[in-house]
Amino acid sequence: MEVKRQMIEPEHSSLSIQRQCNLLGLSRSSYYYQAQGEDAYNLELMRLIDEHYTKRPFVGIRRMTDYLRRQGHLVNHKRVGRLMRLMGLEAIYPKPKLSQAHLEHRKYPYLLRGLVIERPDQVWCSDVTYIRLVRGFVYLVAVMDWYSRYVLAWRLSNTLDASFCIEALEEALSKGQPEIFNTDQGVQFTSAGFTSLLEHAQVRISMDGRGRCFDNIMVERLWRSVKYEEVYLKDYQQVRDATRGLGDYFPFYNLERGHQSLDYRTPYEVYHGLGWGAGDTAPVGPDTLTITGSKLP
Repeated sequence: MEVKRQMIEPEHSSLSIQRQCNLLGLSRSSYYYQAQGEDAYNLELMRLIDEHYTKRPFVGIRRMTDYLRRQGHLVNHKRVGRLMRLMGLEAIYPKPKLSQAHLEHRKYPYLLRGLVIERPDQVWCSDVTYIRLVRGFVYLVAVMDWYSRYVLAWRLSNTLDASFCIEALEEALSKGQPEIFNTDQGVQFTSAGFTSLLEHAQVRISMDGRGRCFDNIMVERLWRSVKYEEVYLKDYQQVRDATRGLGDYFPFYNLERGHQSLDYRTPYEVYHGLGWGAGDTAPVGPDTLTITGSKLP
């Protein structure tokens, strides 16, 4: 396998990495898992960054650098910034002009301000997060119904390209259709492939204005649950271990894990309108307030 990895030419003028992997009988994940690895010290820094960001999603590069220094790590802003970008965390509080979508991609307004979210399929949301492995990392994307917190689809990837986000969206749209789809302005979500799927389904596209941690807070809450209840309790050795672990966790999250804000009903029950008696109304909780700021069942 190592010989095959060495035969890959990332800058080949006519053959993409995916095509080269196919010709060599090598999975793209196997290539990226080894070729894009970080050294042990950087992986340890990324673990600390991930844990602190999960607790404090508003922390930017400078505050994260200060935090790591207080933990005894002599790091500078440049190094921390590179690792946070690698982890997909740069857009928390971006510098001027860094929060913009790709110049070739269309921009969309933020549609949730002043909106009362009061029913399933009114608003869906999506985001990408970093998932650590013992000797590497992968990225996780999820598509979730805002009102019920029901996770409609998820995917893992070794890279931050748009393809795994598109696959998750396609699976989610096979189960239902929202009125509004909200994301941050990451290039995965502003890509033509992603937005065209939503436009073809006549879904209104909403994108966060200033940092994702408050405008897309439902997904941030999901990530905290995923990491504290699954990822941090296990040391995934390889991608397949993460796939297996998350494949067990998301059905638990959807079908068994009650939420206080849902009157202790599960996301599955609320999304599908189950669990209410005659004359009952949907529970009123924080998610019903006006906004001011992988196969699953």
